[in-house]
Amino acid sequence: MAASESDRDPLEEDVRVSSLEERLVSAQTRERIKAGHRNKGPDESQRLGARVLSYLIGGVAAGFVLGWIFDTWLGTTPMFLLLFFFLGTGVAFRKIYMISSQPVDDIGTALTDDDD
Repeated sequence: MAASESDRDPLEEDVRVSSLEERLVSAQTRERIKAGHRNKGPDESQRLGARVLSYLIGGVAAGFVLGWIFDTWLGTTPMFLLLFFFLGTGVAFRKIYMISSQPVDDIGTALTDDDD
């Protein structure tokens, strides 16, 4: 009686299966490395956009609050509020202009807040 395929030992490992498993493990490792590089966090342009947005909101809000405080303290109704509101807006736009006038290569390295 000849040995049929059903008589083979089911625990015997096939070379093709082990090769496939090795390739699968290496592919999964490469994908984990790629995913790790992609998910590091915000890139330079996202940080720069957040910085511009914070200047805009912060300048307007700080001018409004300072103007309201001076108006309340001195009893002048809208004078200082309007003055500091427009002053804060102007400062915010000046900071945004300074960022946008930098060369593209220097923007990523100039993330520190240095007043001129």
